[in-house]
Amino acid sequence: MTAHERSGAPVADPAARPAPLGWLRAAVADRGSLRAWTQVANDGIIATAGILEGFAGAGASDRTLITAATTATIVGMLSVGGAEWAKAAAERDGQLAAAAEEAAEVARQPLAQHAEVVAYYAAKGLTPRLAREVADQLMAHDAVDAQLESEHGILEIISRAETVRAGIGSAIAYLLGAAIPLIVTLVVSSTVESSLILAAVFVSLIATSIFGARTGHMNLPRALVRALTVGLGTLAVSYLAGSLIF
Repeated sequence: MTAHERSGAPVADPAARPAPLGWLRAAVADRGSLRAWTQVANDGIIATAGILEGFAGAGASDRTLITAATTATIVGMLSVGGAEWAKAAAERDGQLAAAAEEAAEVARQPLAQHAEVVAYYAAKGLTPRLAREVADQLMAHDAVDAQLESEHGILEIISRAETVRAGIGSAIAYLLGAAIPLIVTLVVSSTVESSLILAAVFVSLIATSIFGARTGHMNLPRALVRALTVGLGTLAVSYLAGSLIF
């Protein structure tokens, strides 16, 4: 985000506006977003299935199971989405505070700030002459942006819309994960429901672990062991707790 964008001024060229679903395409193409969404989906699978297994162990009726699963899914979406939005918003606030601080420093000590940018690029391997030329051009274009990158590693300030999208994306990922045990609850009878939920969670965790490993350069065996240990362990504890308590 440049100084012009930070000021909140509207974009003059309508063609420069992003497409309505451009953010979704960009997020899907980003391995970091996919890896994060995979982990959130796993949370949705495990949390919802754990609640269902607990109620099933207590001998709850089909209607109670559906109500519990639906409520857990909605609450989980709001919780995960809100937490991700708050995290992104806090990061944006920190970036804006850094930008305001750097703007004040540039106004007060322009030569010293210019020297810091020169030193930054010289440390990255540029010759002193080239580092000065790069600093001259960057500082002339947007001095605050140059300082944010050199001192804070901030290439672009998170926009307000991006914080909202982060929350929505996480909420949708949680819903997709929670939908797996929820669908099982809706379409099968209670006599085989517990076994089918266990099987669905097992297959889902394997699939998401493989996907997460491919998008995040993770070690697949470790990812599988971690996901299955946490997931199946949670289901077993939930079922036993429901059986013993009720």
